Amino acid sequence: MDYDDFIHEKSQFGDGSGFVPDAMPDYLYDFQRALVGWSLKLGRSAIFADCGMGKTAMQLAWADNVRQHTRKPVLILTPLAVARQTEREAAKFGVDAACTFDGTLPADICITNYDQLHKFDKAKFSGVVCDESSILKSFGGATQKQITRFTNKIPFRLLCTATAAPNDWVELGTSSEALGELSHSDMLRRFFRQLDDKGQKKEQRQQDEAIKLLSQPGGEYYGKLAFRVAQTIGQWRLKNHAVEQFWRWVSSWARAIRKPSDIGFSDERFNLPPIEYRDHVVTPKHTQPGRLFNLPAFGLGEEKEERKRTLRDRCERVAELVDHDDAAVVWCHMNAEGDMLESMLSDCRQIAGRTPDAEKLEIYEAFASGQLKRLVIKPKIGAWGLNWQHCNRVVTFASHSYEQTYQSIRRCYRYGQERSVIVDTVATEGEVRVLDNMRRKARQAEEMFAKLVEAMQTANRIERTNIYTRKTKVPTWL
Repeated sequence: MDYDDFIHEKSQFGDGSGFVPDAMPDYLYDFQRALVGWSLKLGRSAIFADCGMGKTAMQLAWADNVRQHTRKPVLILTPLAVARQTEREAAKFGVDAACTFDGTLPADICITNYDQLHKFDKAKFSGVVCDESSILKSFGGATQKQITRFTNKIPFRLLCTATAAPNDWVELGTSSEALGELSHSDMLRRFFRQLDDKGQKKEQRQQDEAIKLLSQPGGEYYGKLAFRVAQTIGQWRLKNHAVEQFWRWVSSWARAIRKPSDIGFSDERFNLPPIEYRDHVVTPKHTQPGRLFNLPAFGLGEEKEERKRTLRDRCERVAELVDHDDAAVVWCHMNAEGDMLESMLSDCRQIAGRTPDAEKLEIYEAFASGQLKRLVIKPKIGAWGLNWQHCNRVVTFASHSYEQTYQSIRRCYRYGQERSVIVDTVATEGEVRVLDNMRRKARQAEEMFAKLVEAMQTANRIERTNIYTRKTKVPTWL
């Protein structure tokens, strides 16, 4: 091995261990063919494509090519409600795929949900697709570990999601680990730095000062504010000298796209209709206990109490907002909210955690087909992968989770939606900080994804060239 080969090996930029497909199906658009072809040639990769960009079609084309090339089955992992939807898409495109939830293999391309993964033997598969792969973002979580261990010996792997690392680039490490690239910890050591002892001691002093302020008369509000500012959300920062190398590494196994023009294709068929965001700040009938007027809640504990106290006020406002003949989906966060809304709204059903899987699928089908006008559901249950372009009215309560809010809106506001979408967000006077935080995270996420696309495009244009072409002249006396 010479020095150039040694540096190339250390750079972690693999040349791909996949294959060049013989043909691409006609149902793919030009940009989808490019992404699938790149992914198959690489062998193990991630496609971060926005909602409605046809990730299901790309997954099916990828799986069908892997199946034909290896002569072994391929497994597609999805959220529960998306499995049947993927099966219908496969039938529409003429791909032999079938749902299975008991570990059997009814077709060469098997579709199941993540909860049933333990029933399958990974040795039987040559490829695996993780739909809505943002499920991997929780480093150290049981689901992330189970999926990573299942896929670690499977030669062909594909991750697909619309919201890759919406708040933190560090989350890309869990996707990398599932693909067999750098592990999460190796990525942190190579490209990121952690706060040193000096920075950590400074942070501790700030928190100690905030606690002292809390104990002083009249210092409750400012003490809480100072304590929150003193807390550090993430301990890892991208090294200044490693920015270019980090994005070169990410772009070696991932592609990010929100519209076809991001990778050089026309946006003609992918133009979204207008969307209108409307915030509704509800004044509760009764003020907070011991106060003459309502004040913003501070901290998760106070926010939780505020939601419980204003339950009926908020639900009554939601009932007013969905008093129309169009289909509407209402996203809630508490069981009490869902139960009250289901009792208030007509032609409405709720999907809760306690709802049996068979009943969940029945309600999903009824709403998607238009038989059911109103659906009440939590984002953590149904905010991923579903296509509800028939619905253009979305109502949600204020939340700190950007990913859940984004995904819940994108069930309706996605490519294929022909009408303008109206998003109503309901909050009380005590939740105005939650509302502000939602908008702040949305702006930051838009900026981050734009930088992600730009950085990947820049990294892809960087070519490896050998600039050391001149031979060294050795002195005569050596």
